[in-house]
Amino acid sequence: MKIQIKIIVIALVAGMMAPVCHPTSGWSALSTNSKAKKTTARSTMPSDRGQIAEAAKLNKLAGLLQQQGKYADAEPLYRRALAIREKQLGINHLDVAESLSNLASLLCEQGKYKEEDPFYRSDRPTDEKVPGENHPGVATELNNQAGLFYAQGKFAEAEPLYRRALAIFERQLGSEDPFVATGLNNLAELLRMQGKSSDAEPLYRRALEIRERQLGADHPDLATSLNNLAFLLKEQGKYSEAEPLYRR
Repeated sequence: MKIQIKIIVIALVAGMMAPVCHPTSGWSALSTNSKAKKTTARSTMPSDRGQIAEAAKLNKLAGLLQQQGKYADAEPLYRRALAIREKQLGINHLDVAESLSNLASLLCEQGKYKEEDPFYRSDRPTDEKVPGENHPGVATELNNQAGLFYAQGKFAEAEPLYRRALAIFERQLGSEDPFVATGLNNLAELLRMQGKSSDAEPLYRRALEIRERQLGADHPDLATSLNNLAFLLKEQGKYSEAEPLYRR
């Protein structure tokens, strides 16, 4: 089964840093996915399997509605899918992580950060408590929870989650994967907001290098990296270094 989730990226939007929810590809290519599914899934009766399939359909339809900007129609479908999955599969299942991330991303796109908080509380059990703890889907959930804390100004709570997400992405996907670049970018922005520019700069630069190699010159994520690094350099008074990045 291919999990489709969204990941929150920190980008410069309309003159300020803000969380942006970007769609991601599925995790089905990773062998850890099927292993985690088998380990965390409960025994199901045929009727239960029907409900699980219904949740998958609801989630897919909600995703299509979200892409069309029909947020009011998408939200109840995401919530129904989440409720079914939590009941049938348990809160530590990766499908629940998918539903949580998708619902959070929908609320994020609408700027409803306070509404997202119940889904990403620091005391809520996460997939790290199950054998699939190194699955990239877990890293996405951690990243998104951190993104919500960031949006609420809870930087101290966001930082360890960003670091854990980045570590999982690097371990499971390799140091050159675009998801690693996303993790680097988000952690860098958090550090910048805390006045730790010297710690943030090498992370921004590494994210930019990965995106240049892996995504190409016209990818919007590369533009995000160029803009974020330029903004940092401008803050540091390094105008001659910042200008060519803005021009690109």
